[in-house]
Amino acid sequence: MEESKIKKHVTLVGAIQISFSMLGLLGAFVVFVALSFARSQAGDDENARMVLGILSACVPLFIGTLSAIGLVAGIGLLAYKSWARYLAIIVSALDCLAMPFGTIYGVYALWVLMKDETKNLFNKN
Repeated sequence: MEESKIKKHVTLVGAIQISFSMLGLLGAFVVFVALSFARSQAGDDENARMVLGILSACVPLFIGTLSAIGLVAGIGLLAYKSWARYLAIIVSALDCLAMPFGTIYGVYALWVLMKDETKNLFNKN
């Protein structure tokens, strides 16, 4: 595959990664708001308030952290940074767990990022 085609694939992978990451950050905020609202509606049930309090902190933090890492990887891919390729491979492997769209994107991203032409492209920069 010629260099211009592989650059287009890498650019597409980076753009999709940034888009998924932005959606993930938005999703983390929505989950935080929803769980916080549910906690406020729990009334006098201390156990429910405690569980929802823990969930409203941990789940959005987990989603937000993974999304922020993906955002950094996507921006790094667009700048052809060698470290971004490795980070994007890890994030893409995790994206495969988010069926169906994450799996489709993850497999495509892994296919692009693992090609020898892509390795050579990132080694030059």
